[in-house]
Amino acid sequence: MKSIKLLVLLLLLTNLYVVGQHHEQNYTPDPNPRIQQRIGEWQDIKFGLLMHWGPYSQWGIVESWSICPEDEGWCVPDTVKDYFAYKKHYENLGKTFNPTKFDPAKWAKAAKEAGMKYVVFTTKHHDGFCMFDSKYTDYKITGPDCPFHTNPKADVTKEIFNAFRKEGLWVGAYFSKPDWHTPDYWWSHFPPLDRNVNYDPAKYPDRWNSFVKFTHNQVMELCTNYGKIDLFWFDGGWVQKNGPVGEKPHAEGFSVKKRFDQDIKMDELVTEIRSKQPDAIVVDRAVEGKNQNYLTPENTVPEKMLPYPWESCIILGGGWSFSYNATMRPTRDMIHMLSDIVAKGGNLLLNIGPGPDGTWYDSAYDRLKEIGDWLKINGQAIYGTRPIAPYLDGKLRFTKGKDGSVNVIYLLAENEKLPSSISVQGFVPEKGAGITLLGKKGSTLKWKADGTSFKISVPESLGKAMPLKYAVVLHIDKVAK
Repeated sequence: MKSIKLLVLLLLLTNLYVVGQHHEQNYTPDPNPRIQQRIGEWQDIKFGLLMHWGPYSQWGIVESWSICPEDEGWCVPDTVKDYFAYKKHYENLGKTFNPTKFDPAKWAKAAKEAGMKYVVFTTKHHDGFCMFDSKYTDYKITGPDCPFHTNPKADVTKEIFNAFRKEGLWVGAYFSKPDWHTPDYWWSHFPPLDRNVNYDPAKYPDRWNSFVKFTHNQVMELCTNYGKIDLFWFDGGWVQKNGPVGEKPHAEGFSVKKRFDQDIKMDELVTEIRSKQPDAIVVDRAVEGKNQNYLTPENTVPEKMLPYPWESCIILGGGWSFSYNATMRPTRDMIHMLSDIVAKGGNLLLNIGPGPDGTWYDSAYDRLKEIGDWLKINGQAIYGTRPIAPYLDGKLRFTKGKDGSVNVIYLLAENEKLPSSISVQGFVPEKGAGITLLGKKGSTLKWKADGTSFKISVPESLGKAMPLKYAVVLHIDKVAK
C-alpha cells in the first residue's frame, strides 16, 4: 500500500496547470460543409465535461500510464520493482471494480445546472479496458470477470450517454487508438518498450491489420449501438501514419525515439463513422490533417487567441482520473479561466474523475453549482460568442455577440470592487450605444470615447453592489465598425 501511495503522489505531480505552453499546429478544415457547420455549433456551446473513469479509480492513480514502460514522470515509477507483476496486478483491477453507487442522471443534472453543454466520456483508455459492451473483448465492464456486469446499469457508456442526452447535452466518445491489452498491439512475443506498438507493423502486417480491424469494429459498435454521438474524441496521437520521430516534440509534448508506421486508417474510419453518424465531429488528437476537426491543448490555456477551433481540457481537481483527498480548483479561478479561454476563441472541457463507487467528489458538485450560478447571469458573454481584438487587457476579457454587441468581462480579485472608471482600448461603442452591467436592472452606465478607446464610468453605489463575485460583465449594445 505504501508503494501505491507513493505512486499516486508521483503521478499527480504531473498534472500541474500551465499557461501558454501549447505547441501550435497547422489546422486543416474538414472539407464537408455539414461538418463545418457542426464545428460552428460546437464553438457556440463553449463549456463541456470530460470524465476519465475505469478500474484504475480503485487505486486513485492516473489512468493507464502506470503500465507504460517509459522513463517519464507519469509512467512506471521507481516504487514498482517488478514491472510484469505490477502490470498483471493492474490488469486484475477489473475483477474488483463494482461502482454500485453509479448514478449518471445525477451527474447529467449537475452538468446542466453548471451550464455545461456537452460531455466527453472515456469509453476506452490506453489500458484497453472497455467501459462499453464490446463483443470483441472480455476485458470490459460488462465482462464476466467484472462484478458490476450483473448490474442493470452495467453498460455505463450507454447509461451516461442516455442521461446526458435527456438533459439536452451533446455526447462525445473518448476512444484510445492504442490498446495496451490486446496482443495485436502489445504482442506477448516481445516486451513492451514504450507507448508504441511493440513490433514493426511493416514486418508483421497481418497482426497490424488485425489490430486495425479490431479498432474499427469497436468504434463502429459505438456508432451503431449507442444512439446519436456528436463527438468522437480519439486519443493517442502517436498512432498515425508515418508517425513522428526524433528530437522535435510531438504535439502532445513528447519525442518519439523510433518511428513505426502505425497507420490506423483514419480516413477510412472517419468515412465509416459518418456513414452511421453523419453529423459527428471527429477529433484525431495531435495528428495534423482534416480528421482533427478541432485542437485540444491539454491542461493548458494558450497565451493568445488561436485562429482555429480549439478546446482546453482542464482538470478540476486531483488528476485526470479519481484521486483520494483531491483538492478542487477555486471557483474564481475556473470562472476566470472560462472567460479567458472564450475570449481567445476556445472552449473549456472540464475534467472530473468519478470514484471507484461511481460517485463524484462532493466539492465538485459545489464548484459546478457556483459556476452555473455565474453563468445564469452572465452566460450571454460566453455562449454563442466569438473573439474580438484585442481579446484581453489586464483584468479585462472581450467577447463579441452575433448581434453586434460586445461584452467586457472584468475579472475580480477576492474582495475587489469595480473601480470608478474602466478604460477599454481597441474599439469604441457605436454613437448612442448603451452599456449595462449584467444582472443589475437599470444599470445604464455613462461612457466617453477617445479615438480608438473609451472610458466607462461606474457609480460608487454600483461598484459596491455587484450581482456576483468572481467576475462581472459590462454589456455594450453595439460597437462602431
